[in-house]
Amino acid sequence: MLLLVMCFFPIWMVLRAHDGLSRVDKGVMSDNNSFVFLPLGGTGEIGMNCNLYGYGVKGKRDWLMVDLGVTFGRSDTPGVELITPDISYIAKQKDRLLGLVLTHGHEDHIGAVAHLWTELQCPIYATAFTASLVQGKLREMGIDDIAKIHIIEPNGSLSLGPFDMEFICLTHSIAEMQAIAIKCGGKTYLHTGDWKIDPNPVIGQASNLDRLKELGDAGVEAVICDSTNVLSPGRSGSEADVADGLSAVIAEQKGRVIVTTFASNVARLASIGRAAKLNDRHVVLAGRGMHRIYNVARETGYLDDFPSPVSEEDAGYLPPEKLLILCTGSQGESRAALARLVNDQHQHLTADKGDTVIFSSKMIPGNEIEIMALQNQLARRGIRVIVARGTDIHVSGHPCRDELCDMYDLIRPKTVIPVHGEARHLVAHAELAKSLGVDHALVIENGMMVQLAPGAPSHIDTVPSGRMYLDGKILVSSKGASSDARRKLSHVGVVSVAMGVDATGRIQGAPKVSLSGLPERDRDGIKLSDWVLEAIELSIPDNGRITPERAIEAISQRIRRILSRQWGKKPVVHVQFVDL
Repeated sequence: MLLLVMCFFPIWMVLRAHDGLSRVDKGVMSDNNSFVFLPLGGTGEIGMNCNLYGYGVKGKRDWLMVDLGVTFGRSDTPGVELITPDISYIAKQKDRLLGLVLTHGHEDHIGAVAHLWTELQCPIYATAFTASLVQGKLREMGIDDIAKIHIIEPNGSLSLGPFDMEFICLTHSIAEMQAIAIKCGGKTYLHTGDWKIDPNPVIGQASNLDRLKELGDAGVEAVICDSTNVLSPGRSGSEADVADGLSAVIAEQKGRVIVTTFASNVARLASIGRAAKLNDRHVVLAGRGMHRIYNVARETGYLDDFPSPVSEEDAGYLPPEKLLILCTGSQGESRAALARLVNDQHQHLTADKGDTVIFSSKMIPGNEIEIMALQNQLARRGIRVIVARGTDIHVSGHPCRDELCDMYDLIRPKTVIPVHGEARHLVAHAELAKSLGVDHALVIENGMMVQLAPGAPSHIDTVPSGRMYLDGKILVSSKGASSDARRKLSHVGVVSVAMGVDATGRIQGAPKVSLSGLPERDRDGIKLSDWVLEAIELSIPDNGRITPERAIEAISQRIRRILSRQWGKKPVVHVQFVDL
């Protein structure tokens, strides 16, 4: 029954059911200053994280933004590679936006900064590693001279207006992940960002669990917490174990070894470098993202023990059994290094029968088709494919259920708001929190503003939110006409018709017909273009005279109708008359 309710009602309605979770009711805003949380991205989805914290009265709140990330286009967004949150709500109040604080350097947390900063024009705060990644993106956009980044130290502090922030090191699959304890209005709130509890991290500091417990002892009003792995029992595993597992697997291979992983996982790069040295293999970096992360890591003091990479140009001089190629493309991206290598499109590198490709990564939901297609292509070429089994060659950077239990045992919050997860993750996370004794567990969606203090947490407003598509170099609304037309064109194609017409309105010459994205012939072998010509002929009066404005609609309707009968689909039709 609960599943049926979830299918037919908004997520927050789930909490109105008799499942023991806190209700998210429409509350009444206090006349006094209130502390609010507002996600504009990353809640009800994995990716595109963008969160706002506000303090004050309605219309006069000071705002703090935490993270500004992207998600990636898929088959239902043709021509779109990057998707950003719609930040129009806060952009209209940018004079009250005190700063953008970045928890870490993953694309789903920093990828939209360079694209959207000009709409915000606020100070940016990040650790040195994260700042270096963002600085490169700002430089590409030509705004690095005006979009200034202020460096914060790991486990450091920052005050912006009414927000006193303490940064707390947590482990994750990237360097310098910082949770943020926000002290405002006499209460403390914890924004975890992405995290796990890795007792033996390969890169960076261990999680500052002692400080989390101290915060819990002092009292935490609410935690806004990562939900990605709430459905997975146990613990996520240690990166140190992956280093051992990779070394053992690589030792068994005879030809080239190609390891693909998330470029941003600096700890994984360190593990792969160590495995390469133990197996007497030279490392070659392939893919722009891999080179970028490696360079940033070296500049900021990481990967000191990484073996000096061999250039892609020189890799061909090494025997295959002495080579390890570390490349991007673990999610089947068509333009990434692994896909180019397999399709013989890489300028210097190749993969041959007898080589091995190791996927040291997880399959992100939504990427299954592309990944399986790539792995099948590798298999057809006689290339061995090895994927993670348990925690042998990959561990997640997000907390499983036991780690979430540890977090709540340490900080003992009064309220939990699950974020960074799809609907099923958020609901399961809220249920777990309630089972651990948390008073309030709120399941919300992007655009829902929650008042966390004073009083019990309550949903007080819903603001505009949504997605923006990066179409080439232009940001357009996901609800715009161009986006709708692109999706439609990808399904039904387009028919273009051009005809000459003289000053008296008579058609001159034969119509020019062009079909794009349609089959050439119908089931009986008749050209669809012939059916289009018939539709045009039937739409033109016997005297050959037309009124162009009326004729355009009449011809378009008849073409769609005839092609629907012969093909089963109604294409987009463009009719144009050229004055002669």
